Amino acid sequence: MALKVIITGASGLLGAAVRDAFTKANSEKIFEVLSLSHSRSGEGLVQLDLTQEEEVEKVFRQFRPNWVIHCAAERRPDVAEKDPQGARILNTQVPGHLATLSKSLKFTLVYISTDYVFDGTSPPYTPAAPTNPLQLYGQTKRDGELAVLGVNGASVIILRIPVLYGPAPKNSDSAINVLLDVVQDQSGKTYRMDHYATRYPTNVVDIANFLVRLSGHKKPIPPILHYSAAEPFTKYEICLVFAKILGLPHDHIIPDAEPPSGAGATTRPRDCHLYTKETEDLGVAGETDSGPLGLSLFEEWWTEYLKK
Repeated sequence: MALKVIITGASGLLGAAVRDAFTKANSEKIFEVLSLSHSRSGEGLVQLDLTQEEEVEKVFRQFRPNWVIHCAAERRPDVAEKDPQGARILNTQVPGHLATLSKSLKFTLVYISTDYVFDGTSPPYTPAAPTNPLQLYGQTKRDGELAVLGVNGASVIILRIPVLYGPAPKNSDSAINVLLDVVQDQSGKTYRMDHYATRYPTNVVDIANFLVRLSGHKKPIPPILHYSAAEPFTKYEICLVFAKILGLPHDHIIPDAEPPSGAGATTRPRDCHLYTKETEDLGVAGETDSGPLGLSLFEEWWTEYLKK
């Protein structure tokens, strides 16, 4: 019997990587995958508005999934601030409904959450650490966690991850990839770049491969897991890495070590490093992976990727 998997947000940065990982792992027809997208169709994607609960239930009842990997979200803090209601519906109400379906249809729901549920003042954060989000985006994702955990009888795994990078149709699809555009802009324009907050950019391909392995894990899985790279960078330091790889000057990028301020500034936590020991202890790393989580090294991955 094939494991039946639904991926929401399957056209996004992470969702597309998850879809690709399950496709590549399917040489022996061990998975049957339904890839859902809000706005795109074709190429195996099925359009579905996750806010339409009756339609969602109809699709889920027809497919009868064993696992649902919920990647769909409003992931942009600045956009969430401008449309709080839309962010709350997508990041809190929708996962709550999926958890209700998890209970009635007996599937495991993997809710993708964020390191921004923490305030960044006392890293590293364990899965059991108290949450204290600083901005609306983090609040809606924290509330999404509470919504899925609040459905008694649902089988739920919360996977918290940090800022993401990896293969993407457009650099603007990732807060990390887009910095390539900044480095490559040699027009004379200057950029003030965040040198205040420490990030732990993590490759979506690594997360996707981890999720494939996790879906076959036979032992009990904790309700909250952390998956994160361990290499710390500010956005400014990431720009320096890109400039080095591309052999470009970076004089037009000015480090800004002050916390965000002024009208329209979205508060971002200083350092939300996720503690991953519980995840490592599951023992689901692949045979060829580097380290217990199978993590790419940032500069090494980008050096190879940008050669293509």
